[in-house]
Amino acid sequence: MILTFAGKSAKKMFRKLVNDELGRISVEEFKSAPKEDVVVVLDNVRSQHNIGSAFRSCDAFRVSKIYLCGICAVPPSAQIHKSALGAEFSMDWEYCESTMDVVDRLRSEGYVIVSVEQAEDSTSLGDFHREEGRKYALIFGNEVHGVAQDVVSSSDLCLEIPQYGTKHSLNVSVSVGIVLWELLGK
Repeated sequence: MILTFAGKSAKKMFRKLVNDELGRISVEEFKSAPKEDVVVVLDNVRSQHNIGSAFRSCDAFRVSKIYLCGICAVPPSAQIHKSALGAEFSMDWEYCESTMDVVDRLRSEGYVIVSVEQAEDSTSLGDFHREEGRKYALIFGNEVHGVAQDVVSSSDLCLEIPQYGTKHSLNVSVSVGIVLWELLGK
């Protein structure tokens, strides 16, 4: 970065912060810290690295809980740990064989059910704004097939991440990070 002051330019010097300067909280402090009224549901996510990355992103944004459904692997797992970097210990999580069972339970608990998927009449992520006092369940799907159609059909809303390249497909762990940043990080 070049800064200009009174006609003179100077290069700003940046220094990376070391871990002790980042103000990280302990797992115990995290567990008792207030969380967002958001849960993440992983619907048949195959890759343990993607599951671990989702744990890490959920920790970063203080999501309340992660639901691992269907073929999702569960901790303890060396592959999940490799991506999660310990977030599998800080995050509350639960395994459920059926994503629809989780959707039904969360709906009965007052959650707005949101599939993150390319769908007819979806809402562009940038156009969506959380309502104060509402709880949201964000559902992310399988790397190949996305969120299951029965889950999409049962959703209150589908959010779509705008994409402009040739693939029109993002890695599920990248999608988790983008959506959480857009909804919770701004």
